[in-house]
Amino acid sequence: MARWPGRLKSFSREALWRGHFLVLRNRVLSSPRFQRWAAAFPLTRPVARHRARRMFDIVAGFVYSQIMYACVHLRIPELLHESGPLTIEELAARVDLPEESCLLLVKAAASLDLLEYYGRGRWGLGRQGAAMIANPGVAAMVEHHAMLYADLQDPVALLRAGKNGQTRLGRFWAYAGQEPPSGLDGGRVEEYTRLMSVSQQLVAEEILDAFTPRGYTRLMDLGGGNATFLSAVAARVPDLELTLFDLPAVAEKAQTRFAQLGLAHRATAIGGDFFSDPLPRGADLISLVRVVHDHNDDHILGLFRSIREALPDHGALLLAEPMSGTSGAEPIGDAYFGMYLFAMGRGRPRTPSELEEMLLKSGFTRIRLIPTRTPLLTRVMLAQP
Repeated sequence: MARWPGRLKSFSREALWRGHFLVLRNRVLSSPRFQRWAAAFPLTRPVARHRARRMFDIVAGFVYSQIMYACVHLRIPELLHESGPLTIEELAARVDLPEESCLLLVKAAASLDLLEYYGRGRWGLGRQGAAMIANPGVAAMVEHHAMLYADLQDPVALLRAGKNGQTRLGRFWAYAGQEPPSGLDGGRVEEYTRLMSVSQQLVAEEILDAFTPRGYTRLMDLGGGNATFLSAVAARVPDLELTLFDLPAVAEKAQTRFAQLGLAHRATAIGGDFFSDPLPRGADLISLVRVVHDHNDDHILGLFRSIREALPDHGALLLAEPMSGTSGAEPIGDAYFGMYLFAMGRGRPRTPSELEEMLLKSGFTRIRLIPTRTPLLTRVMLAQP
């Protein structure tokens, strides 16, 4: 699949020929006669079946997601993990479903590899269900997506309303609203801070497997929430001093967590708005973990410039987030995050080249993309003055 360019460029001869080729290709693929031939011809039959299955998965995707949501909401994976395989009668009693409905859900979940038939009438975890147990953030995000599904109930209306429309996601992510985020109280930030903490556990390890911040003296994490990332850093680099900078209500909770983890002697949480307040000085490494894609270009350019001013010449910016145009994960960047952030009311997924261009405009000159084990989960950039 071709990647969308970061920006429109002048037409070249290659682009013109590519356009002609795509028109010709689509004329062939849109022919019912060709589709029947491709499905019958032995050499093209596997490709035709694969594409038919892919098309059906797109059509049925919402149904699949609701099956997963029902399993998570009923806590079926956790239940089977704790108890071991159960019969339909036993499981139905545990989750308060009629046996007929429970069997329907279990068979549907098994077709998605969330559950699996173990024999003798018993059902247990499938491979995907077992993986969910290892990654609690997945279940937390599945439940959270009930708001996204509601916002996407009429996607055309959502798109026509633009980013100024009133959505459930916009209300959930309180800092995305119109009021100054620095004035949010603890109650407004509690729920989304907890979600960020759970969902970032796996992301933090992924980042640190790609880049361990040894050789730096102080790391400041901007928008660090409940200090999930900094807690993971602390375990890997015991001599690194840590600073968290987030909204006052969030920073207060982070400071409490530092104390609970025994990190208060080398970790400090500072309250403020990194879009309007001066950034604290003294850090030679500043991190942005899944922050940039939540905000619009003008805000991010201003933030990058503030970070450059706060860093010493030998310092660096660590940027980690899912990026648009990631090979093999294009739907995650442009379809999932594109629609999610649109419903949220701000931000957009960006390609590495778009981020590099913004960093160059902000005073960074040495920028490199660091390989990660799971690029669809997060990608990592290091930018230096």
